[in-house]
Amino acid sequence: MPGLPWPHPNLSPPHGGIPCCGRPGPWALLRETVIILWLLLSSASLPPTWGQTKIPLETVKLWADTFGRDLYNTVTKYSGSLLLQKKYKDVESSLKIQEVDGLELVRKFSEDMENMLRRKVEAVKSLVEAAEEADLRHEFNASLVFNYYNSVLVNERDEKGNYVELGAELVLEPNAHFSNLRVNTSVSSVQLPTNVYNKDPDILNGVYMSEALNPVFVENFQRDPTLTWQYFGSSTGFFRIYPGIKWTPDENGVIAFDCRNRGWYIQAATSPKDIVILVDVSGSMKGLRMTIAKHTIATILDTLGENDFVNIIAYNDYVHYIEPCFRGILVQADRDNREHFKQLVDELMVKGVGVVNPALSEAFQILQQFQEARQGSLCNQAIMLITDGAVEDYEPVLEKFNWPDRKVRVFTYLIGREVTFADRMKWIACNNKGYYTQISTLADAQENVMEYLHVLSRPMVINHDHDIIWTEAYMDSKLFTSQTQSLMLLTTVAMPVFSKKNETRSHGILLGVVGSDVTLRELMKLAPRYKLGVHGYAFLNTNNGYILSHPDLRPLYREGKKLKPKPNYNSVDLSEVEWEDQAETLRTAMINGETGSLTMDVKVPLDNGVRSWKRVLFLTNDYFFTDISDTPFSLGVVLSRGHGEYILVGNTSVEEGLHDLLHPDLSLASDWIYCVTDIDPDHRKLSQLEAMVLFLTGKDPDLECDEELVREVLLDAVVTAPMEAYWTALALNGSDESEPEVDMAFLGTRAGLLRGSLFVGSERVSDRKFLTPEDEASVFTMDHFPLWYRQASERPPGSFVFNLNWAQGPESQGEPLAVTASTAVVVTVDEKTAVAAAVGVQMKLGGLQRRFWAATRQCDAAAGTCPESCADSDLDCFVIDNNGFILISERAPEAIAESWIRSGAART
Repeated sequence: MPGLPWPHPNLSPPHGGIPCCGRPGPWALLRETVIILWLLLSSASLPPTWGQTKIPLETVKLWADTFGRDLYNTVTKYSGSLLLQKKYKDVESSLKIQEVDGLELVRKFSEDMENMLRRKVEAVKSLVEAAEEADLRHEFNASLVFNYYNSVLVNERDEKGNYVELGAELVLEPNAHFSNLRVNTSVSSVQLPTNVYNKDPDILNGVYMSEALNPVFVENFQRDPTLTWQYFGSSTGFFRIYPGIKWTPDENGVIAFDCRNRGWYIQAATSPKDIVILVDVSGSMKGLRMTIAKHTIATILDTLGENDFVNIIAYNDYVHYIEPCFRGILVQADRDNREHFKQLVDELMVKGVGVVNPALSEAFQILQQFQEARQGSLCNQAIMLITDGAVEDYEPVLEKFNWPDRKVRVFTYLIGREVTFADRMKWIACNNKGYYTQISTLADAQENVMEYLHVLSRPMVINHDHDIIWTEAYMDSKLFTSQTQSLMLLTTVAMPVFSKKNETRSHGILLGVVGSDVTLRELMKLAPRYKLGVHGYAFLNTNNGYILSHPDLRPLYREGKKLKPKPNYNSVDLSEVEWEDQAETLRTAMINGETGSLTMDVKVPLDNGVRSWKRVLFLTNDYFFTDISDTPFSLGVVLSRGHGEYILVGNTSVEEGLHDLLHPDLSLASDWIYCVTDIDPDHRKLSQLEAMVLFLTGKDPDLECDEELVREVLLDAVVTAPMEAYWTALALNGSDESEPEVDMAFLGTRAGLLRGSLFVGSERVSDRKFLTPEDEASVFTMDHFPLWYRQASERPPGSFVFNLNWAQGPESQGEPLAVTASTAVVVTVDEKTAVAAAVGVQMKLGGLQRRFWAATRQCDAAAGTCPESCADSDLDCFVIDNNGFILISERAPEAIAESWIRSGAART
């Protein structure tokens, strides 16, 4: 089978494997629990029974025992696992093991998240009040002259060295809280799209009025330093953003960003809506008119979101749905459906004569049926009519389906420069509470389509319904440049801003939308990893069933050296990652905002190396879920049965803990929150370890730390401190070895503490990336414990689990570099067992291979003669791990796989 990868995920050993040797001992435990199985096969031309006859089973057992004993002794010695187990045993009497109440835990997390999000809402409300009050006091001045900080022009100079107009000096400094971008936290700046004139009277008056938001921005940030970007998007097109920032155009010198196109603006500006788009595809629409019509439809689709419902009907002398599967219904306007519609619209062809009445009748009937069935958005309903004219008598249709109540608004878009049918199109719109516009060029579509949002917002404006909206997850791409783009998942809270002037209230004038971002990473820090156990995790989803945050949501892919968002990354359904929820019990309950729990048997894949082979853990997980009040979000918490639902609690003195905490071989999980360093700017430069030391020594009373987690770290620091001396002694005693087979030893504790020690020079470490922040699989992150920790925790104490580490980079061709071996250290108190730590070593793959080949040279002295060995050319010897992955082989793995399958062993 040429091209078969190695190790092959479907290549499994024969049923039952090799029987274990009867002699008990630690090395036997290694071979049983890690299940390093090895098989011998004859060459493909010989029958499989030949190899079994020539190599007695007793010899295979002997080799396995020899290799297992040697390997176990090595990894046990260099890891110091027995010493670490003893140290935790010594303090066992002072430890407690608490069982976690999952429902109480998820409620507590939800309450903390609710409080955090409420502060964001309060900040946005204060901006709404300030903007509306500023507009009420402002009188429009058509000749207003006003200089403001234009984000594109700030700090720009002309050829004489003078600042350009609207480009005054704005002091910008890097700020860690804002992704290390250069910002000014004293003032906001204003961005405008390229097609909006920066000195238009409407723009100047709006910018001047919104200057009143500057002190509110600053006050909000001082009151809640966890706030990120705050902004005001105007209905006229300008975008005021705080803190002030320099905006860089794209490579073509264009500013494509228009705040009015953003999901947060559109959702806040209108209520949910049901939309039927009717597009004329008669022969008169050929050429540029059809191109403009298609662009207009795409622009309308871009104004829709997950809470809206839509369908598109094309008509000429007959009516047809552009997607036949959606006949007679409305579908959710999520990203997948919108993109699907756009593709179908691009394929539309023109022919025949345009007859609008059947299409109007069909559209009204769909909307009426959905309204009566209590389906769809249950709010606004509208028809978008896109045509170059209407000639027949359409009044009977309107009278039958929409008059006198006019519950469905009709918006008409006249395509082309001809005005023959303008009066008729205006009449249709004006007599059905809609809006008429003529679109004669592609550039007209954007501005003219946006007008319908203002019409739909009028009831909200007149009633002053300041609805709070929360968006789905999206990437922070406001700045749209590779230089400043921050690829973080966000949600935005936004509210509309209305005119309160008496002369405009009856017209329902929307001034714009204010919003503030919330990074989902910061929100998920309120569900700390140490409370969730080795395999536990927390996740968020929306009332539409889409994931906001989940450890298995991978929204980015790598293209060359750049990370880019995957298409439709923010419309991943919960059922796509929690796929064991086949009855959708969990999904349905969370969409409905219920509180409860359920249990599922799950298979957890583990990524391992650049090849991303999946190694699987079989777990029983308990799911606990509840809603987050006043938001459309629900929170879930997962705890694995057994040790995953127990927390180890201990104590030690601050003095002793501090002494052992300040060791050079010790580090803490960089993105766990031991102490809050993001509030006070003076704390943002501190590492978590530095902040913890300041807290424990009382040198910074303003620091806020998680005292429970700090207490656990101190205990772990004390218990694991002797490992440093143990590893140092091993390194010194083995210094005469020309090439030590063990590169390093390491350990990690359930409190996120890491220790490591090198037995070779750093330049000779087989996998230099291992245990560095870049090696996310092997260190503590917000989403998971290290791979070696998770795997070891599911093995009996004292047994080691092995993994291959793969070389990185295109030049490496994916060659294995090293092998890691790890084992769990557990504590038992009152018949409850919890994993306290995991410890292991990294070995050179070559050393492991040499040990194996040496073991296969052993033979049974009682037999008198030695059978053929693995050195013979007609035999294949190889070692596989407990997941069926090849660890050691002499021949090319493809050849092994081919001969194994050809012999029938893979089917045995």
